[in-house]
Parts: sequence; structure tokens; C-alpha cells
Amino acid sequence: MSSAPSVWLTTLGCAKNQVDSEKLAARLGAFGYRPALSAEDADVVMVNTCAFIEAARRESIETILDHADRKRPDARLVVLGCMAQRYQSELAEALPEADAVLGMERYGELTAHLGRLTGWEPLRPSTSSMDILYEVRRPTPSTPYAYVKVAEGCDKACSFCAIPLFRGKQRSRPPVGIRQEIAALTDAGVGEIVLVSQDLAAYGSDIDAPGGIVDLIRFVADVDGLRTLRLLYLHPREISPGLIDEMAGSPVVAPYFDLSLQHASGHLLRAMRRPGDGTRHLELVRSIRDAAPAAALRSSFIVGFPGETEDDVDVLEDFLVAAELDWAGFFPYSAEEGTPAAGMPGQVDAAAASERTRRLEEAQEGITAGRNAEQVGRVLEVVVDQVEEGTPVARSYREAPEIDGVLLLDRGEPGQWLRARVTAAYGSELSAEVVG
Repeated sequence: MSSAPSVWLTTLGCAKNQVDSEKLAARLGAFGYRPALSAEDADVVMVNTCAFIEAARRESIETILDHADRKRPDARLVVLGCMAQRYQSELAEALPEADAVLGMERYGELTAHLGRLTGWEPLRPSTSSMDILYEVRRPTPSTPYAYVKVAEGCDKACSFCAIPLFRGKQRSRPPVGIRQEIAALTDAGVGEIVLVSQDLAAYGSDIDAPGGIVDLIRFVADVDGLRTLRLLYLHPREISPGLIDEMAGSPVVAPYFDLSLQHASGHLLRAMRRPGDGTRHLELVRSIRDAAPAAALRSSFIVGFPGETEDDVDVLEDFLVAAELDWAGFFPYSAEEGTPAAGMPGQVDAAAASERTRRLEEAQEGITAGRNAEQVGRVLEVVVDQVEEGTPVARSYREAPEIDGVLLLDRGEPGQWLRARVTAAYGSELSAEVVG
């Protein structure tokens, strides 16, 4: 191939996968590969897969097969990501459509594989393994926000979670590299940085980083151009009074607490190898609201964990009513191969788990609508993410990108930071008018 091959990369799963894909794209661009306009036009089609739960794996397989059908007959197909890491040999055997299957630990081999698949010699040879966790370069962002991954892996032993099996133990990045990456993104016009990892609040526990996540926040908060720093995925065991005070008092950190609570039934949480119960969760919620009365709170919950009864669902619903979380997500339990929970007695029927999930979602919808109605009349700083059919779609500190509700404005352009008065609430959405 005489000219540089074009590459199309589809990303599935969480924001952490999106960060990996962006860093892979930047690294491939540095080697001379061109971004393709579509999967159909690409010389190489890549799929960054998710393997978190069964539904994610099904979506990954369907996407791989769809791309195999859509690509040109002479184009190459490469499977990357979590599913490739966890099931590499099985995928290579089950998917003859794939020309290469590379998990995260083999990203250092990617350019060599692409060279063999395309017959093209990169602009410069790879001189080191590609641990993209430490890569600083990113493509020019198309949104006013960007995710920054501060660590990889997890040291927790939750009985339902397979992430440590294929992501490994926690590896925290040095603070200097994180600051450099944030500075590069803000220089490119990003105003909101979202810090992510599998266990964000435990950042630094595996390296010489005094103060952990609190010191990291302070170290990066004064980067030029940074308007909002948001934290996602906070394990309750790691949420200290110092972290709450920092998030409540910093002018840059969004008072947005993404609490990984998982349930409110004490005996189920013990079986999950998770801390607390409904009472202790409420104490945490109240301590946050004491420090930051206007804070927005989100959590996610597993429904249908082995041994769960209708009484346990009642306990969780009672907790939701008492806690009045702004946002919550509910996910039917998925038995993951290799995890202790997969072999536990009392596996809950899938239909029952789905029905319980719908019940809890309905309860939370009313709570979220009530929390949103309380915002009417407030003036909030917002950022416009996009304009849809002529309507600016924005977010305040209360809404994380891609997972929560939005504010619909009367005017504004993508990337603008504005002040807006909330005029009405419609379930998970707000209407607001720009002021000043």
C-alpha cells in the first residue's frame, strides 16, 4: 500500500474505553495513519469492545459482525478492548472475520499488526510498548468536555465484578502526567474535565502520591482554562470527610457526587463484599448535603443479586425515597464468569429482576422529577454541548455528560459557557433562559 492507510475506530462501553480510543487514535496519527470518514471507506476497521456484563458482550459481538459486513472486502478488521483482553483466544477462534484480536495489554503490538495487515510501513517505528494509560496526546476534542483517566484497574474484591480479572490491579498515573493531559485539553478549548477510573476515590493508594485524590484535585484545579472538574465513580469506602470538603468548597470542582452504592440491603451488600447498608448510606448522603446543600447526587444499583428478596427491594425503594438522589441507574444482575457471585445460591430469575428494575426506575423517575422541579427559578452556569434541531442543549454542574438530564436553552452555541435561569422542569429535563 503506497499511501497511508485510513482507520475507522468504533468505541463501545464506558468513558474509560472512550479515553483509550482517543489515545489510540492520537498514537496512530503520530505514526502516519489517517482517520477514515466512515467504516465503509476505511482500510482498517477497529472495534474497541466492552465486556462488563452479558448485554455489553452481546452488543460487542453484534457490532463486530455488523462492521465485518459493512467494510470493504479488502479492508482489515481488528478487535480491541475489554472483550479482546478477557476472551482473546476464544474470540480469535469464534470470529474468523477478525484479522487481529488485541487486548489492552497488547496495544504496543498494534502498529506492527497494522503494518503486516496493510503492507504499509509507518512513518516511524514503534520504540516502546504502548501503555496508553500514560499517553498525554489526544485528538482535538469535538465537545466542551473530555474524560481523563487517572488510573487503571481495581484492588477491590466485589463478588459480582470481573473488572480486576481483565483490567488488573490498580495502577495510578503520576500527577504530573495527569496535569499535562488536562492542560493540553484545555488549550484545545475544553472547559470541563471529567476524572474517571475504576476506583477514582482510591487514586494514589498504590503510588507515592501523598493525599491521594484530594491532593490530585488541588494539583490540577488551577490549570489555565479549566472551568469545571467533575469526579465519577466514588466508592463509598474511599469517600473521606476531606474529599467531601474539597468537593464542596473548591470553586472548580463540581459538587456532583457519583456514589457507587449498589444496594441498600445490608446482607446483600455483605454478599457483594461492599460496605454499608441503607442507614449508613443515608448518613453519607446527609454528610454530603450538610457540606454542600445544593450538591447533586447520583448512584447506581444492582437489582436481582443472588439471594435478593422482595423485602430487599422494599428496603432499596425506601432508601431511594429517603435519600432523594438527583439521579440513579438500575441494572439487572449479570452473572460474570470467574466471579464468586456467579456460583452463589439463590440466583434470581431474569424476568423477576427485570420487573424489580422497572419498579425501582419508576420510583426514581418521580424522585428525579421532584429534584428537578426544585431547580425552577435558579440561575446556573451552563455549558452548551450541542444544538439539536435549533435548540441549544446544555448542562450545569448537576448533569454529567451522556448519563443525566439536560437543560434546553432559548439561545446559545456549542462550547459557550452561559448563565441561565431555569424556567420549567419536565421529568429529567429542564428549560432555561439565558440571562446577562
